[in-house]
Amino acid sequence: MAWLYLILAGLFEMGWPLGFKLANLCPRYHFLFLALSVVSMGVSGWLLYVAQRTIPMGTAYMIWTGIGGVGTVVLGIVFFHDAVTFWRMFFLSLVFVGIVGLKMVH
Repeated sequence: MAWLYLILAGLFEMGWPLGFKLANLCPRYHFLFLALSVVSMGVSGWLLYVAQRTIPMGTAYMIWTGIGGVGTVVLGIVFFHDAVTFWRMFFLSLVFVGIVGLKMVH
């Protein structure tokens, strides 16, 4: 169950940079998106806390930040037309391999 909490924590970790981006793009809903960012931060942190009851702290933190980072890059590419270059994808894949590797050795 701890791994599910950790994956959810990583997904909520993507919510706060997404909220910041949307707040910047939609001035009319600026405060709504900022509020959603804060809620996402809180939920993400709480789920990480719960996951760390079972998963070692360093492993949990690296996977949490990895999911958040990789997911945020993918969101940027898909929805905001961020650059897709060979080197960007290469290094992103290294982060992904690291996440999978940490899960496999735990």
